[in-house]
Amino acid sequence: MIASLLALAVAASWGTGDFLGGLSARSLPITVVLFVSQCVGTLFTLVVVLVAGHGVPGATTLLYGLAAGLFGIVGLGALYTGLSVGRMGIVAPITSMSAFVPVLVGFLRGERPAPVQIAGMVLTLIGVAFAARAEEQEAEEEGKRLATGVGYALVAAATLGFTLVFLDIAGHRDATWAVFSMRLGALAVLGVAVAILRPSFRMPARSAGTLVAVGVFDNGANLLFVLAAVRGLLSLVSVLGSLYPVSTVILARTFLHERMRRSQALGVAAALVGVALIAAG
Repeated sequence: MIASLLALAVAASWGTGDFLGGLSARSLPITVVLFVSQCVGTLFTLVVVLVAGHGVPGATTLLYGLAAGLFGIVGLGALYTGLSVGRMGIVAPITSMSAFVPVLVGFLRGERPAPVQIAGMVLTLIGVAFAARAEEQEAEEEGKRLATGVGYALVAAATLGFTLVFLDIAGHRDATWAVFSMRLGALAVLGVAVAILRPSFRMPARSAGTLVAVGVFDNGANLLFVLAAVRGLLSLVSVLGSLYPVSTVILARTFLHERMRRSQALGVAAALVGVALIAAG
């Protein structure tokens, strides 16, 4: 029971962080959104490492953690950009296709997906095909076949999927250091980007508070996921955690009054169910 509640909190926290990150990217440079939120995340995970009291792990853990950070920051950048320019209710569920990547990597290693995972993949692809279609008026006026933001969502799905693969390898050796080294890798990339682009960090206090919240929600979800996995079945925790786009969809509908065609809504629902089936396998 406790594990299930923690896993639902993971979904709510990840989804809320994505919503706030995408919302912030509508008024602030994406490099600023990522840099500030990742600084918060790095401090958060540093505290976790210090509290855990584990010694510095081997080079393998650190390297795979850094690799996870490199892919992760590209994925988050694509996700927040997609959420800022497109409909969150469509972009977020498509990004959850990141669950495909670990399954496909396992397949290349000789593992075979369970029948329920294959069914989930098919259902997710069908759902995404319906959800990603551009509105008729948008397609006629701008010649688009895909809804705005879908391209970013697909890039985010691929890169965040590889983030999961690298983080899984690092986490088997030391979960806390894996997450911390991941943040260090992301922050290193962002530091270079900020030095080159020199974006303005001037913003209202409310916006700064939102960025802090993004970092707390994102990294708080990572910690909750570890706690949930320790207390319950990993399969159950993964399924419930994979429903994080539901939080983003609900928040976008509540605060941004987003609306979708019936076919898009059915596509989003199918994609979410498909991702849950993939995780359940």
